[in-house]
This record gives sequence, structure tokens and C-alpha cells, in this order.
Amino acid sequence: MAKKTTMRWIIRTGFQIFTFLISTARLCGQAPEAPNVNLVTPTLGGTQFWADQRLFQQYRIQKNVVTNHFRLLDPKDRRLAWGSYEACDAALERIIADRRLSPMKGHAVIVLHGLGSWRARMESLAEYLRVNGGYQVFNLTYPSTQADIAAHAEMLAAIIDRLQGIESVDFVAHSMGNIVVRRYLYEVQKKERRAEESGSAADKKKSRHPEFHRFVMLGPPNHGASAAEYFGDKAVFKSVIGDAVKELGPDWPEFEKRLATPNFEFGVIAGGKKGEKGINPLFREDNDGVLSVETTKLLGARDFVVLPALHTFMMDNDEVQVCTLNFLKHGYFYSEKERKPIER
Repeated sequence: MAKKTTMRWIIRTGFQIFTFLISTARLCGQAPEAPNVNLVTPTLGGTQFWADQRLFQQYRIQKNVVTNHFRLLDPKDRRLAWGSYEACDAALERIIADRRLSPMKGHAVIVLHGLGSWRARMESLAEYLRVNGGYQVFNLTYPSTQADIAAHAEMLAAIIDRLQGIESVDFVAHSMGNIVVRRYLYEVQKKERRAEESGSAADKKKSRHPEFHRFVMLGPPNHGASAAEYFGDKAVFKSVIGDAVKELGPDWPEFEKRLATPNFEFGVIAGGKKGEKGINPLFREDNDGVLSVETTKLLGARDFVVLPALHTFMMDNDEVQVCTLNFLKHGYFYSEKERKPIER
């Protein structure tokens, strides 16, 4: 009996390895048009190599940025199909039909992690918003170290364009995720201006998107990152962290011109000690260990607060989660009377 069990394990494991090697061997190749043979198994990770392309409830189609092939994951992160986008999209449509899944509608919250991080780091906050706010939350994955910020913004645009039935959107982002959203909003606002100026029906159609409601920024490097400025030109560091570190550092003055200030309500949560010295003693001013409080500020914010939270673990902080939910619901962190806007 033990021998049979061992043999089944060897066959199953061998087949998993075979299909994984086939998928990863398509370096920069053309993705197949037909679905490939697939064994429904948990994914092998690779958080820095996959970008979400389409989300339906908790199903997601992702693209591998190395091999350019796609995969369809179920809510338990098991791979249901892989190959071309069209093949995975067709597989998802069959699942929706076969399981009679309810169409998406109404309001959603998009959650975005920061540089070098992954969606699991944002899941405690995402779950808090689901349970305590009743929100439909999409916690995104993007390969933050493998492309520049413009590419990440294009990924975000593709996801939002494919959120069928969603009428309005809130954003919650951590660290560089905020800059990805601001880069996306820059393109949105540019399309809207072009459509208004041209009066073209085609331009107006291209500029359509769900209504943007509110945006909570957690530890945003709204004026660049001092560490990135130092490390941005270091070849070894850049090879690990990617092009984004250069944009947040040495290239910031030029890059900032392609970032939008949200034209809807947004609030900023910074980490620090509310004093002259912050968490990191190497800073000359209050900070969260990574960013100074000052660099998080953005003119036009409806509310601003400094909380005793470390930059890397800000999203897990209880008070941060409470304030995030309050702002999404009411447009303030504590109360309307206690709001601290950053005036233009």
C-alpha cells in the first residue's frame, strides 16, 4: 500500500514539474492560442513575476512578465488553466456560466501593495475592509521589481477596464502603490482632457471608467524617496529592485511631471512619532523608518494623520485599518471636526 502511495506521489509530482518547466520555458515566446493541459494544483509562488490582468470576484487571470504566458487562478490560488489570455479568459467565462456565478456590480475597493512586496502583505487590511466594511475588495498582484511604474499603471488600467459591472471604485495603496495609482490617474485625466477638447465620441468612449470615489494613501512617497535617490544609480541595487527605484530617486523631478493629484477625495496616513525625531534615528525629522512624514504629504488631501506605525508593517496596524475604513465610509479618519486637510 505504501509503495502504491509513493508511486502516485512520484507521478503527480513529476507531472507538476513537467508542466511547470514547459510553462517557464516559453521565454519571451508567443503564448499558445489554445488552452494547455493543466493539472489543478496550488501555484508555486513567483510573486515578483506575475501581473493581474483580469479579476472576477476572487478569480484572477495573470500574466508572467518573463515568459509572457497567462494563467487562471481560483480563489484558493490554484491554477485552473494556462496558455494565452484568450484561452484563460474563455476558461473563466465557462466557469462563470457553469457555476452560475453572480455578475459583479456596484462599488469596489482596489488594494495595491508597494515596491518589493506582494498581495499577501495587504491581505489583513483587505480582509478587515471586507468583514467590517462589507466591501467588495480586489487585492492586486503586480511584479513591482520587474518593470517601471508606467508599466504597472498600464496593468492597473487593464484591470479596471475589465471590472465588468463595477460602477465606482475606491483605492487603498501602500508606499509605491500610491505612485502607481497616481501614474494611472495621470493617463486617465489626460484622456478626459483630450475627449473634452476634441468632442470626439471615440475619445469620450476611450476615457470612460468607473467613478472614482475615495483614495487612502498609506506611507506614500509623494515627493520621491531619499533612499531611492541614493541607490537609484547603483547597478546592483537597481538589478534587484528594478527601474522604479530610479524613478523614485534620481529621476524624480522629471518623473513627477507624469503623476496626477487625485481630483476626488483622498487622505494620507503617515507613520511617525509626531515629534522632531522619528522611528529611524538617521533621519533629521519625523519618519516611519523609511520615509519622512513630510515626503508623504500631498496638497489637496482632505485629511492627514501621523500614526505610530512602521512603514513596512503599516497595513497591519489596527489604528491604520480603522482610519482607512473610516475614510472610505465618511471622508475623514476620526471625525469631520478633527479633519486636518492639506490645503492647496
